[in-house]
Amino acid sequence: MQYVKIKDAIVEQIEAGMLAPKQKLPAERKLAESFDTTRVTLREALSLLEAEGKIYREDRRGWFISPPPLCYDPTQTLNFTNMALAQHRQPKTDLLSAKAVMVNKQASKLLQLAPFSDVYRIDRVRYLDNRPVVFVTHYVRPEYFPNLLDFDLSQSLTDIYQTHFSVQYQKTRYRITTSSLLGETAQALRATTGTPATVVERVNYNQHGELIDCDIEYWRHDAISIESVVELSYPAESDLSSCLTRGEK
Repeated sequence: MQYVKIKDAIVEQIEAGMLAPKQKLPAERKLAESFDTTRVTLREALSLLEAEGKIYREDRRGWFISPPPLCYDPTQTLNFTNMALAQHRQPKTDLLSAKAVMVNKQASKLLQLAPFSDVYRIDRVRYLDNRPVVFVTHYVRPEYFPNLLDFDLSQSLTDIYQTHFSVQYQKTRYRITTSSLLGETAQALRATTGTPATVVERVNYNQHGELIDCDIEYWRHDAISIESVVELSYPAESDLSSCLTRGEK
């Protein structure tokens, strides 16, 4: 199939270093002419490349080569800024809005709150190397952070919690799904409507086991790689023998 051959040809150029990260591809019309194909066939190839995370599209700007994704390890306690810096990337966070609101259905379920409860809602966009890659909505239980909205919320919430409220995360529950970027989320990430997204949903507990906040992260799917290392522990041979002996009685 011709669109697969076109996709493979572009991948070869990426892997050979002929196309650099964040480099803009030629216009679709010119690419179609270069491959002696129709724009319909070309778009099929580009869609495959996008699905594989090789390229990304910015609304009204065209197609670009994807930089290496950020390695995201759910077992680590690093916040976004420190995670990016540890991987030699340049992070930035823009605060879009922060206000007290009535809890919606999603936040009510995640935070186990009754209808009509109050929460803080904080919307932020995070950047890697000046590229917007994730739209984050935080829902925070205000009883644990009574004047949170007075702080600079473009900074790390983890650091604000610990420094000003003596609260730190003790346990986090994750849920990772796939979705599409729509509406204000797509606009904030300079994406076209329907762009694939990886959704990371986190529910956080403090050092006393209390559920304090949650966040929903909409990532450009090419910008994140979920990776983790788990060390498995096994009973010592003597302990195993002891268990087997007890089981025989």
